[in-house]
This record gives sequence, C-alpha cells and structure tokens, in this order.
Amino acid sequence: MRLAVAQIITGADPAANLELIREYATRAKAAGAELVVFPEAAMRAFGNNLSDIAEPLDGPWAGAVRSIAKELDIAVVAGMFTPGEGGRVRNTLLVTGPGIGTSYDKIHLFDAFGFAESDSVDAGTSPVTFELNGTVIGLATCYDVRFPALFTANARAGAQVNIVCASWGAGEGKAGQWDLLIRARAVDSTTFVVACGQGDPASMGLPSAAAAPTGIGHSAVISPLGSPIVTLGKEPELAVVDIDPTAVADVRAKLPVLANARSL
Repeated sequence: MRLAVAQIITGADPAANLELIREYATRAKAAGAELVVFPEAAMRAFGNNLSDIAEPLDGPWAGAVRSIAKELDIAVVAGMFTPGEGGRVRNTLLVTGPGIGTSYDKIHLFDAFGFAESDSVDAGTSPVTFELNGTVIGLATCYDVRFPALFTANARAGAQVNIVCASWGAGEGKAGQWDLLIRARAVDSTTFVVACGQGDPASMGLPSAAAAPTGIGHSAVISPLGSPIVTLGKEPELAVVDIDPTAVADVRAKLPVLANARSL
C-alpha cells in the first residue's frame, strides 16, 4: 500500500483549509498514493470557534472533501467538527474515497495539561475500522494515543494499520511523548501506525493560539515492531510511504502479544 501523510497547518477559514486538502491530495495522487491522511482539525484549527462551523457529515464541507476524493480517485482521512449536544461539537474524522464512507468521533477527550476539550466537545463511544483494497485500518485522534486499549481493539477487529490524526499541543517533553506513544501503540497492537499531526505554526512564522493545541509536526509512519519508517520535521510536508500490510501476520506470529494478552 502506498499512502501519504499530509502534515499541514490549518487556520480559521474552512474554505482555505479545504484548498489545502485539495492541493495535498492532488500531490499525493500524483505520487501514486491510494490514501492520504490529514490531521485533526483540518476543517478549522483549534483556538477558533468550532460550533459555528460544525456541520453534519452530509454538509457542504464534508461534501467538498468527498468530491475531491472522488475526482482524484483516492481515499482521504481528514479531521472535521460535527454537531454535538448542548452546543458542543464532535471531534470527527471523515473517511471518504472509492467505496468508502465512514467516520470516527474522538473517544478520549483532552482534559489535560490545563486544557478541557470536554467543555466544547462531546465524546465518541465506539471504535471504527474501515477497509481499503483489502487492508483493514483503525482510527484514533490525538489524545486517544495515550490509551492502548483503543489500538488493540482496532487490531482485534482486524486492523493492520492504525491512523492517528492529531493537533498535538506544544510544551516541555511533549515531542518526546508523541514519539514514545506512537511507537508504543504500534508495538502494543502490532500494527503499522500512521501518525499525522498538524505542523508547527512557529516553523512558518505564524502565531500559535496560546490556550489551544495547534501542532508540533513530527508526523511519522511506524512499523508494527515500533521502528520509524519515515519521520517529518516541524514544517508543512507531504510524505509518501510504501508499507506492506501483509507483514503484520508475520510480526504477530513472532510477537503474539494480542494472542498472549490476559484480562486482569
């Protein structure tokens, strides 16, 4: 499978962010990718009002992403916001492409490091996987990466690949934690982990929202044994990577952590 990781930096304007999706998806398709992964909050960056742009999965922004995927004949994963309860939104990953149409609502909300995502976001309740050309792929969003059970649940549902879309907050030790966590989740679940974060606004001379996670870059693709296949820096970048999902079966034969696990 050839896939692309689109480490972009989004802003407040959903229309401008949509053009970024079109640009990077076009480049990914030209490079032969079957799938292009965008970060969390691709619709609108955190630090801006989310409730006024949240829309259902059949709304115009999601519809435009579907049109891009159909026009290019490529699968797309992109973070958006859908309506929740009581004025809140849901932090949603839209998945669209040839024969694919699903979504995942972030389960674990980022109530940590002095930020309360639950003030404005409703939590999802169920893991989600989808299939692309015979490969099963699981979904996760940002803070989810700190919870191994989601990744192993996806693996038990057949996932050979887990995607993590993020808008990772900056701070002391946070880049090291990101690297540690994405590699650990690959080993926990014996899956490839495709970790796509927002780029670091400071790398482009852009201001960061003081009270909201924006991005630090460092997107990566990790092997099922925890080795980086590709790692990105802080700036916006498109990485195109070839992986072999059939290698997961061999890894699980050698390291059967899913089979050996016991309920405690």
